[in-house]
Amino acid sequence: MNMEASNRIGATAYPSPVHAASSSGTLGCHLARRLVEIGVKDVFSVPGDFNLTLLDHLIAEPELNLVGCCNELNAGYAADGYARAKGVGACVVTFTVGGLSVLNAIAGAYSENLPVICIVGGPNSNDYGTNRILHHTIGLPDFSQELRCFQTITCAQAVVNHLDDAHEMIDTAISTALKESKPVYISISCNLPGIPHPTFAREPVPFFLAPKVSNQLGLEAAVEAAAEFLNKAVKPVIIGGPKLRVSRAERAFVELADACSYPIAVMPSGKGLVPENHPHFIGTYWGAVSTSFCGEIVESADAYMFVGPIFNDYSSVGYSLLIKKEKSIFVQPNRVTIGNGPSFGWVFMTDFLNLLAKKVKKNSTAMENYRRIYVPPGIALKHDAEEPLRVNILFKHIQEMLSGNTAVIAETGDSWFNCQKLSLPENCGYEFQMQYGSIGWSVGATLGYAQAAKDKRVIACIGDGSFQVTAQDISTMIRCGQNSIIFLINNGGYTIEVEIHDGPYNVIKNWDYTALVDAIHNGQGKCWTAKVKTEDELVEAIAMATGTYKDSLCFIEVFAHKDDTSKELLEWGSRVSDANSRPPNPQ
Repeated sequence: MNMEASNRIGATAYPSPVHAASSSGTLGCHLARRLVEIGVKDVFSVPGDFNLTLLDHLIAEPELNLVGCCNELNAGYAADGYARAKGVGACVVTFTVGGLSVLNAIAGAYSENLPVICIVGGPNSNDYGTNRILHHTIGLPDFSQELRCFQTITCAQAVVNHLDDAHEMIDTAISTALKESKPVYISISCNLPGIPHPTFAREPVPFFLAPKVSNQLGLEAAVEAAAEFLNKAVKPVIIGGPKLRVSRAERAFVELADACSYPIAVMPSGKGLVPENHPHFIGTYWGAVSTSFCGEIVESADAYMFVGPIFNDYSSVGYSLLIKKEKSIFVQPNRVTIGNGPSFGWVFMTDFLNLLAKKVKKNSTAMENYRRIYVPPGIALKHDAEEPLRVNILFKHIQEMLSGNTAVIAETGDSWFNCQKLSLPENCGYEFQMQYGSIGWSVGATLGYAQAAKDKRVIACIGDGSFQVTAQDISTMIRCGQNSIIFLINNGGYTIEVEIHDGPYNVIKNWDYTALVDAIHNGQGKCWTAKVKTEDELVEAIAMATGTYKDSLCFIEVFAHKDDTSKELLEWGSRVSDANSRPPNPQ
């Protein structure tokens, strides 16, 4: 996670770009300028007849780049990845056929608290309220189906079909996305973007987003109670969770860690939000599949503070965490709960952590216990020259590629577990989608993240099954001149699902993946591919990708045995399987 990007939205005002006053003053011009103003420089789109005029106006904005995607799902995933790097993202699709295609990606962005502006080109304003049946619909004169679908996965919706209040509706939706850190839906009638209107006669006035201020009495009471709880503990620990991002509290978390000297761990979905080069960092807390020695320290503590956690069946390893509520402090974005009570509302995470850092006493007991039991990781066994490449060897070499100028994108599957074990250097980005877990997400997210973070080289770890879902937008990466490195792990199926519940449906048709990418490349742009079956071939491929082809998109197909999985996936899969197969409760 890019900490600078995550703090971007926390600013109270968005400086307006300098332009000559617009003589046209159109809705399309206003929307384009608004997007630029909030930090969106690239919009991911799929054209359709209802959004073509709007796209013309977005293209006309000199500071906005339109990125055409192969399908709406990938456009949504790309906006998701862009928002992770830049703090906000946007996509544009057409009415219903496009809107319903992008729904899955927007739902994922909602689950990850990402402000994505989803813009849809809607029907002609004259068709609303008539009994007409339009194309791109399900054949009914009711145009609200798309809106109703979006209402549950966005924090605000605006259907703009007349100009008088279009300015207010658009600005309200965008500012709500920034304040709530959730996606919004904006539908704009296809005949409106180019029509001048007095409300658009000047440059957009920059947003001022009033900062959220904690209830001071509640804040002080929460800090006093938490400090008392922690200061009387013998071996307390702190665990960071994924909601550190939405609270923009990463810096406050580090300052607390510096002040208290407790060990700090991270939940799996929070990886990348806590600096792993911190002297008190002990790894990922993930119950039975935690980093070695991390789980023992966390679960043996007599007080643990979870900052921004999400406890679901995946993060709790099938509800098997050995955590006791009475020993816990849970810090959510706007609430603090201590043990079985009390609970303090309208107390914001950053305020709480900053004040707590001044009240908590230093206690390094648990950190000393960790150093006492810690044993460094073993060295991988030596290999024969022609021995098939093992996955743990692959990730040993990926580890060596990481720096502050790289970012890791981990696809749903065994890459979750293998990438969790990577040690992230300072400023190395890291993203994955744990809450929603939509396979195929990483292809679009890699496109979007790389487009936003041009100062980093993205390293994506993608399984063959996931790649088959969204492979097309390799094309867009090449067209945009991106230089990401994609490791395609070819092990013949949906490995993560095999470990939860196996069956013939988890075996997929094998593709010649490098030939597919070569065909997409088609001699246009910079792209290099390689097949890797041994460690020596891997070393050579990485040398080429980071040397001769450092400015090209590099696609490395890695062949792995179908049963070559991490021990963490084996353990996690069995526990999640048990949770999924619980019999119904007695009636």
